Amino acid sequence: MIVAASNSETIPIEKETDIVTARQVGRNMSRQLGFGTIMQSRIATSISELARNIYLYAGTGTITIETVENDEKTGLKITALDEGPGIADLRKALEDGFTTSGALGAGLPGVRRMMDDFQMESTLGKGTRVVVIKWRE
Repeated sequence: MIVAASNSETIPIEKETDIVTARQVGRNMSRQLGFGTIMQSRIATSISELARNIYLYAGTGTITIETVENDEKTGLKITALDEGPGIADLRKALEDGFTTSGALGAGLPGVRRMMDDFQMESTLGKGTRVVVIKWRE
């Protein structure tokens, strides 16, 4: 069972600079948890991708970053939440190379590869919720 620890921060995503803020918060929290430099970068990159998706496709939303524990493991849980248009085809959105913005299409598939746990739910016209966790080795 995953239990939230005491450290949590929610960053509103409303403008492009909020993406940088969310990334910095995630990097700092991952450093405090004892993640190595490479894992800190992967966590920060995943947060950037999720926050950028909120900004580009939904306009506004939140990134919540919190420490979690599971048995003897400690990790960082990131929840990206928006009330945007939703994703019509989740499976397609998770395919490498798929893009609706003309970008590289590495966003969600890359996040899924870099993190240990990945959950995504989306309802058309209601929004999207992505929850990822990186466990400390």
